[in-house]
Amino acid sequence: MTDTSSEVSFFDPATNKCPYGAHQKLRDEAPVWRDPATGMYVLTRYEDIRHVLAEPKIYTNRVGSAAGMTEKAVRPEDPDQAAAFDKEADHSHELAALYENEGWTPVATLDALDAPEHLQLRRMFSDAFRPARISKLDPFVERLANKLMDDFIDSRECEWVKAYAVPLPLYTIGEQMGVPEEDMPKIKAWTDAWVQRLGLMQTHEERMWSAKKEIEAQQYFQPIFERLRECPEDSLLSDLVNKEIPEWGRTLNDNELHSEMMADFFVGGSETTTNALAAGMVMLVERPDVFKALKADPEKYLPTFIEEVVRLEAPVQAMLRETSEDVTLHGIAIPAGSIVSLRFGAANRDERYYRDRASEIDLERAKPRSHLGYGGGAHVCLGAPLARRELYYGFKTVVQRIESIRLPEKNTFDHNPSYFLRGLKELWVEFTPVAT
Repeated sequence: MTDTSSEVSFFDPATNKCPYGAHQKLRDEAPVWRDPATGMYVLTRYEDIRHVLAEPKIYTNRVGSAAGMTEKAVRPEDPDQAAAFDKEADHSHELAALYENEGWTPVATLDALDAPEHLQLRRMFSDAFRPARISKLDPFVERLANKLMDDFIDSRECEWVKAYAVPLPLYTIGEQMGVPEEDMPKIKAWTDAWVQRLGLMQTHEERMWSAKKEIEAQQYFQPIFERLRECPEDSLLSDLVNKEIPEWGRTLNDNELHSEMMADFFVGGSETTTNALAAGMVMLVERPDVFKALKADPEKYLPTFIEEVVRLEAPVQAMLRETSEDVTLHGIAIPAGSIVSLRFGAANRDERYYRDRASEIDLERAKPRSHLGYGGGAHVCLGAPLARRELYYGFKTVVQRIESIRLPEKNTFDHNPSYFLRGLKELWVEFTPVAT
């Protein structure tokens, strides 16, 4: 295993902002790399990650996204590192006590379950994302995209993330869940706090703040759960509260409902699409030929464009698995019980798989959905069909109503600090509207 530990860190702000050099180095020199900061085994090649996703019994999902890492870690022998380990364990206990005393303790969500529980729960959720149900949202998404653009089109500039990329998927999932539109801003604040804790880059004080914000969300939703149990209604949220999982012989309990609401619906249902909408705008400026092609024939090129945005930028940069047995990859022994980090962002640009133009947009790509931007295998993203519709109408409205796009110099292109996600903090855009 090549020693690249002194040169690669996914906690480095520079790597966070532009991970492509680190990804290339690991793909070429250390396709199985033991991250000294986390102890995780990091995989970066496409075929390796596809192999892991296809073997859920060996590479289990018990670790979820970030939960349980402290508990599953091995106490280091080095005295200084051992002291830091013990301090982190104490912090984890303090965090657990906060949830227990003031809210509802988070439990494993769909993303952190293995068979058979994963499939049993997924069946219940799958009804929300059936093609027929998603297609019914198309008029809402298209109207919302145009309404959002109406608010800033005459100004000829906006901060794109706040004005468009955030509200389009957030208000769509809110519509699907039956949550009042006027409550969505505070729900966004709660999901932001949740995402920050997920990113593994907070101090202890910041993690406690995020947990308190999540408890605020729990206290908001709990009366809604209780009301829907008494008086069910025609909404996805009502279905989640009242629908029984046959194999479990019960409905979801409060801890499960609160965990699913944050992780799989409001965060999973909005955050990654927000990040793709922002990244795609940068690409359209960098590639005016692509913008021209989309304007000329959106029906032909938009579906491939949105897949290329997700492939190249990978709003979900990484997810975790835990080995249930000893395995060997590229001659590297990975013991049972190890945590494996699957770097989708690296795999999606792997020239061993994509050959030519692996790091470029290709509107003629033969298999545009072959990327790992929505995961793969049994855990492929359940909300991917909805995300694709949101991205389709989001960018369709752009090419229909904007003639040209520019990015002013005040842009820093800083990204939110996160080990797992990739999203711009803000994006200032100047544009010329289509003449009417």
